[in-house]
Amino acid sequence: MQDKAPHPMPYRDRLRASEAARETTGCYDGVTSLSLRAADPLKFETLHTKLRSFCVSAREMARRISASPGVREVGEMVVAIYTPEGDAVALSNGIMVHVHTMSRFIKWMIEQGYEENPGIREGDIFANNDAFIGTVQVPDVMDVVPIFYEGELAGWAGAVCHELESGGITPGGDVCLAQERFTEGLFVCAEKIGSNDEIRRDYVIRCERNLRMPIYWVLDEKAKVASCIDMRENVKRIIDEVGIEYWRQVTKEFIEEGRRGQLARTQQLTVPGIYRGHTFYGHVTEGKPGFQPLGDSNWLYAIPIEMTVETSGKITMDFEGTQSWGYHSMNCTPAGMDGGMFVTLTQHMNYEGLVNDGAWMATELKLPKGTWTNPDNEFCATATSWALLLPAYGVFQRLLSRGFLARGFVEEVFVGQVNSPMIEMGGESQYGTQFGMAHFECAAAGSGALAIKDGLDTAYVGWNPESDMGNMEIWEQNMPMLYIGRSILPNSGGAGKYRGGCSFLSTWLLHKTQHLRLVTSEHSSRVFDNAGMCGGYPAPTCQLHRTVRDTNVAEVIAAQKPLPHGIGLNPERSTIEELIEGDHETTEGPYISSPHVAGDIFSHAYNGGGGYGDPLERDPAKVAYDVENGFVTELQARNVSGVFVTQDIESGDWSVDVKVTAKARQKLRANRRKRAVPVAEWIKSEGNRVAAKDFVYEVRRMYQGGMKLSPRFSEEFRAFWSLPKGFVFEDEKAPKRKKM
Repeated sequence: MQDKAPHPMPYRDRLRASEAARETTGCYDGVTSLSLRAADPLKFETLHTKLRSFCVSAREMARRISASPGVREVGEMVVAIYTPEGDAVALSNGIMVHVHTMSRFIKWMIEQGYEENPGIREGDIFANNDAFIGTVQVPDVMDVVPIFYEGELAGWAGAVCHELESGGITPGGDVCLAQERFTEGLFVCAEKIGSNDEIRRDYVIRCERNLRMPIYWVLDEKAKVASCIDMRENVKRIIDEVGIEYWRQVTKEFIEEGRRGQLARTQQLTVPGIYRGHTFYGHVTEGKPGFQPLGDSNWLYAIPIEMTVETSGKITMDFEGTQSWGYHSMNCTPAGMDGGMFVTLTQHMNYEGLVNDGAWMATELKLPKGTWTNPDNEFCATATSWALLLPAYGVFQRLLSRGFLARGFVEEVFVGQVNSPMIEMGGESQYGTQFGMAHFECAAAGSGALAIKDGLDTAYVGWNPESDMGNMEIWEQNMPMLYIGRSILPNSGGAGKYRGGCSFLSTWLLHKTQHLRLVTSEHSSRVFDNAGMCGGYPAPTCQLHRTVRDTNVAEVIAAQKPLPHGIGLNPERSTIEELIEGDHETTEGPYISSPHVAGDIFSHAYNGGGGYGDPLERDPAKVAYDVENGFVTELQARNVSGVFVTQDIESGDWSVDVKVTAKARQKLRANRRKRAVPVAEWIKSEGNRVAAKDFVYEVRRMYQGGMKLSPRFSEEFRAFWSLPKGFVFEDEKAPKRKKM
């Protein structure tokens, strides 16, 4: 074995030459023709399919090695094969976010001179979870190993798992209380963590001494390394078959084919032009202990997005006008923004499984420096970057869908992904040991609606297209809580001609613990970030968490009386309140609880997706079905969709009162017309409000931040509202916090 792989050109020079060739020709690595594909298309496609199958097989093997229910149950993992320069050639199913994040990691090591020090050798293992190097957030830990063939670096194999515990200021992986990098947890900054295919013992010790539950992280490392070795050896066998010269060229052609394929799909499915969308994200943490000591307690982000589709098929996403990074955990990095782009493309346009870095090369992200999309301070926190990523790329999905609709591909229209809150916990486990965990059942929220049917119920999140909530029994093995209920959350999907998918609510009984802290994060407090489309309503926000302390649950169980399995349908009094005595608390997220003990009850809800089309156009029979099956309450059916349903006492079946429904819908439409005002009149009225700065502090602060960073946004804002040239929102101090 040689200390350093010989090659006529150093790795850094090879990388720069490849990038220069793409800049010059517009094609990956200067590959202007797919000569190998043209010469033998069957061999070409067979090899690509083999590489894809290697990745899928390696991922499934790793899932069975992993100890983490997030990986085993939910599938929070992806593996991929890369060129020597670090460009993705093929990847598995799974969390498609990381097509280009691992690419950034590999390229970063090459640019930093890792070839010389610490060296890149056969059997080395490198790991990273630093978002400013190449990942999304701290729990996204990636491992890569080099693939050498007869002493030449022929590529890389890589794998990512989302860890359930990262050792941050709060237990779990997505550390929502982090306001700076230093409180996010255990960082592994592009480190060589092993050699000769073995993870170093000192690295394992560091994990064991810095994580609340190191078994997840350590065994996931072994699972990832095993998958990388498996892919490495399979790649070597492929090179034995086709030869190193063919391998060098075919991997480049695979990526160039991916670039061309993305451009062609965009040309086919969308209409060229400029598309604009907007969403908001906000938190109310005023008076909540532990939140925002360095920044505003309540804050609001505007996320304006301009998507340009060129006639060539290139898509450009411009985030000009959004605000600065902040002292909170929801900042992102360019690597994370790449991840959001990829996970969207792989669900909407590249779903055949052959996506690679070519698709990334057919797109462009404009991320203004200093904003939350591209911070100019690498000490800021990115622990819950999905909180802003998901609303942003939900807009991207809706913009793409506008293009699909304009081109006539109605069946492709999808309202989009869901920003759903995660619950994390830590303290004393049921085994009497210290533990920490992110509960990934949130991976089965409700999806946005489609233009031809309802969204998926309890089966979707944007960041994992194969999402699964996992089995209760598996989660109960890993946390000191027992499920006493999982149930559909009525009205959690946005109303529409086709409603958004509903989510669910879980209710737990704390078990065999005297100290358990619960944390919720990721979702807006009072801002609709799961929007609708074409008249569809957004999904509800501001989910409430219900806790009961000092309960009489032991007596209820002993007497074999009914236990609450959810909150029920009564908005005035929940089923938990009806059946359980104790100190009842209702809390708006995000929050971190004071310690819980065995016997407490806790209930947590997730989010549904937005609706599509006018709710008054919804088939009344579908509404009756929704009421019968608990997706929608009678009250919402009447007030939103104008549908009156009745239940047969004997059979229990629901049916539509057709005549009453027709009159109700007619009345609702009349009320709409009565309330409606001409657009010009509305703009004038709102313009007067803008000129007077007649907003709460958080809204003024939001616009002030966007205008301060972006002269272009400032000009457009003033022009739209007919404001004077020098109009600005001044800096001002936040109102004093309320005392708890």
